[in-house]
Amino acid sequence: MAIEVKVPLLPESISDATVSTWHKKAGDTVSRNENIVDLETDKVMLEVPSPTDGIIKEIIKQTGSTVQAQDVIALIDAVTQDTQPTEAAAKPEKATESAIEPATQSIPTPAPSQTVYAQKNSLMSPSVRRVVAEHDIDVSQVTGTGKGGRITKENVLAAADSQTATDAVATISTPAAGARSEKRVPMTRIRTRIAERLLDVTQNTAMLTTFNEINMATVMDIRNRYREKFEKKYKVRLGFMSFFIRACVEALKRAPIVNASIDDNDIVYHGYYDIGVAVSTDRGLVVPVLRDTDKMSMAEIETTIAESAEKARTGKLTLEEMQGGTFTITNGGVFGSLMATPIINAPQCAILGMHKIQERPVVENGQIVIRPMMYVALSYDHRLIDGKESVTFLVSIKELLEDPTRFLLEI
Repeated sequence: MAIEVKVPLLPESISDATVSTWHKKAGDTVSRNENIVDLETDKVMLEVPSPTDGIIKEIIKQTGSTVQAQDVIALIDAVTQDTQPTEAAAKPEKATESAIEPATQSIPTPAPSQTVYAQKNSLMSPSVRRVVAEHDIDVSQVTGTGKGGRITKENVLAAADSQTATDAVATISTPAAGARSEKRVPMTRIRTRIAERLLDVTQNTAMLTTFNEINMATVMDIRNRYREKFEKKYKVRLGFMSFFIRACVEALKRAPIVNASIDDNDIVYHGYYDIGVAVSTDRGLVVPVLRDTDKMSMAEIETTIAESAEKARTGKLTLEEMQGGTFTITNGGVFGSLMATPIINAPQCAILGMHKIQERPVVENGQIVIRPMMYVALSYDHRLIDGKESVTFLVSIKELLEDPTRFLLEI
């Protein structure tokens, strides 16, 4: 009995999805709840599990197809005890193939390559022929490793992978004589959505950026002294982000307008502190949100960041985990950025950019000394936040991080 595989219900703000990656092919065996295909939406990747044990009968929606909720994307032949193949049932097929073989060999063909193709085709089972057709493989170039030189499904898939790799190399490495190579690929759904949002922010906000620098010596000293004990007790690494989040929470309490947003002609003041942390992945930048950070300990912050980053990189973040933030932090310093202007994560009105820690000469008490310094940037929507508020907010961040006892004592 054929079972339909359908697109699951999509989140409310998402109308459709794109078939990203099929993990199974027609003829493959699948288990119940095994992920068989990934669907890419504007924001998240969705896994579609198999509804039953069985064999993929047909893939209806190929990679790149646009689908909507409840669309049928594949058919699975459910496997039960009554449908399990038996040795007796397998023998007629084998006898049929043996009977066909000499007849096929005796038919004259105009070209040696066609003869080889016909001979090898007669030695393939129906499921293998289907895979050959799907991948458009020239079986005359495939060496069979099965019994009697038969071509197996594994042989065909290996040939398909090799052909794909060869085509990719040829596209990049072997341009026509006198021409320079280039490769055109479509944007992913997430990349397209990121581009739309960033363009919308730059066109519809009065974005401005203010800068400052922070002496990170005290934070680095605390981190170095307690890193091993922290990791041993909480089973998570002590990073810089938890210090910045705690400092941001205290600074946001002092400047509620930075934690606000604009809704038409209204200002919405948020009485909670849901801070997004930008995470770079192979598929683009995503921003998981840490809820109620004012109620979280340093260990809880670090644990939540680590879990969210892992989900982001494996494409398992849900839409709910990326919605509703009131403020965002992005760290370009991990890639070596010394200074940059981050773009606001709408509908929020401000974002803090962290950068690389670098030893620089600074003046302290009339003396030139070397200190580990970090430039920080606050981009904000000038429609809501004035220059004075943005500068004093960033100065608060600086003061809190240069003397962390301030946010530990909340003074």
